Amino acid sequence: MRLMFLGDVMGRAGRRAVAERLPALRAEWGLDAVVVNGENASSGRGLNAAQAKEMLAAGADVVTLGDHAFDQKDMMGFIEQEPRVLRPENFAKAAPGKGWRVYEIGGRRLLVVQVLGQVFMSRTYDEPFSILERILRAHRLGTAVDAVLVDVHCEATSEKMAVGHWCDGRASVVVGTHTHVPTGDAQVLPKGTAYLTDAGMCGDYDSVIGMDKTEPIRRFVTGMTKERFAPALGEATLCGLVVDVRRDGLAEACWPVRVGGRLAQAGPPAR
Repeated sequence: MRLMFLGDVMGRAGRRAVAERLPALRAEWGLDAVVVNGENASSGRGLNAAQAKEMLAAGADVVTLGDHAFDQKDMMGFIEQEPRVLRPENFAKAAPGKGWRVYEIGGRRLLVVQVLGQVFMSRTYDEPFSILERILRAHRLGTAVDAVLVDVHCEATSEKMAVGHWCDGRASVVVGTHTHVPTGDAQVLPKGTAYLTDAGMCGDYDSVIGMDKTEPIRRFVTGMTKERFAPALGEATLCGLVVDVRRDGLAEACWPVRVGGRLAQAGPPAR
């Protein structure tokens, strides 16, 4: 089974890149399932229903969110109607929607889970480890499900690494999101879990984490605000991870994804 995960879709540039490139990548790379983090698709602030539908129509099987899950208010109702959109499981106990589901895709059962980290985040969330323990214990890899993908949405690289190693051997893939900067540590951990600290963003990298450079630089230099942040609108790079999953649910190999834009490089071999 070949899975692809794409990092935070950032603004119009990221949405356009997903819509234009994902259908061809599914065919070229022989992708069996695609999970996309849509956290920042609405000008960097959440995801609305129309944009979620566009990503699903382009070939995403599942769309995950993050700490901005409900910045766009129509997501409150839409997520209850659309099971292919997930918010973090530890977002809030009263939040609509779910943070994990098992999806049957091409005759295979894929468990997708999203959790928020605690370190350096804007508010305090329940710790993710006990939440993952409950879910992974109930959905054992290779028996109850054929593959498990965990999206760890948090700031600290150390916390993401801890989750990756803690899940090693119990998940097919653990991938971090939130920082919009792709890391270079794609690897298969000792017990067979593919891991990447941060998938990066699907957005314009001629920017400051996806935002037009002018206002962020002004604020860093002067300490003063002049204008609102606005997403950069140049050509986006699709960033993420492709993983080949064995029949036992563990990872055989993984490759970072950098398609188009300023960071373009080779991806996985064609199938």
